Amino acid sequence: MRDFLRALVRRKIALAGAGVLLVICVLAVFAPLVATYDPMGLNPTDRLQGPSARHWFGTDHFGRDIYSRIVYGARMTLISGSGVVICSVVIGVLIGLLSGYFRQFGLVAMRLVDVMMSFPPLLLALALIAILRPGLVNVILAVSATYLTHTARIIYGLTLKIKEEAYVEAIRSIGANSGRIVLRHVLPNLVSPVIVQATFTFAFSLLQIASLDFLGVGVPPQVPSWGNMVSEGRVYITRAPGVLLFPGMFIVLSVLSFNLVGDVLRDNLDPRFREQLSGARRQTP
Repeated sequence: MRDFLRALVRRKIALAGAGVLLVICVLAVFAPLVATYDPMGLNPTDRLQGPSARHWFGTDHFGRDIYSRIVYGARMTLISGSGVVICSVVIGVLIGLLSGYFRQFGLVAMRLVDVMMSFPPLLLALALIAILRPGLVNVILAVSATYLTHTARIIYGLTLKIKEEAYVEAIRSIGANSGRIVLRHVLPNLVSPVIVQATFTFAFSLLQIASLDFLGVGVPPQVPSWGNMVSEGRVYITRAPGVLLFPGMFIVLSVLSFNLVGDVLRDNLDPRFREQLSGARRQTP
């Protein structure tokens, strides 16, 4: 953690990204205290107003305060993104670990993963939503299904490599069973890549969740989410650009910030990147 913080301070743009994520987390956690209006409150007399001292980001076509809806949208973003990361990481690690260590299981499981990866992620999510019906839980499950394949592939390759290491062979030679080897000696060595993969999964899942909301198959339209706000605001972009631009800006900043922080995590948790960075610093005059 100390090395990560040092690296974060050295990279000013990544530090700015971490600051953006901190602000979004504060907005999400303290939404009832930070929001200035009820995000569901209608006020038709104030519809489509621009930014002002009364409404910091303006109002939408129902007179709802855009800033307050963005604040509550941040809460929805963290809930849905965290749900996708937990589901995709847990299931993906389980499939990749078992497939890499037990060859017969891997022959079947990884072929199914290959089939799922052959579908475009958004198309697969839309198909699953059509089966499961729209809703927050179903959106999380549908998006998780598209990202657990990437996690499973990464863990599968790393497990194949780790199980052939000399220390694993030595442990196996003294009579350790497969369960002990997998849980105590293979899985702990997968923690670093899993953490890095989780950050990128969170970032890109936000885009996919926002896309599903934009298409009208995500959470219900009345729920304040950034994707829903962009979908509703596209009709009024010429008359009140802020209705679309402000939630869109938060989506872009969130994804960019997670990617920047994820790059720092990768460079510090992956030994290969650490060695490359150290070599580059030594060669720098």
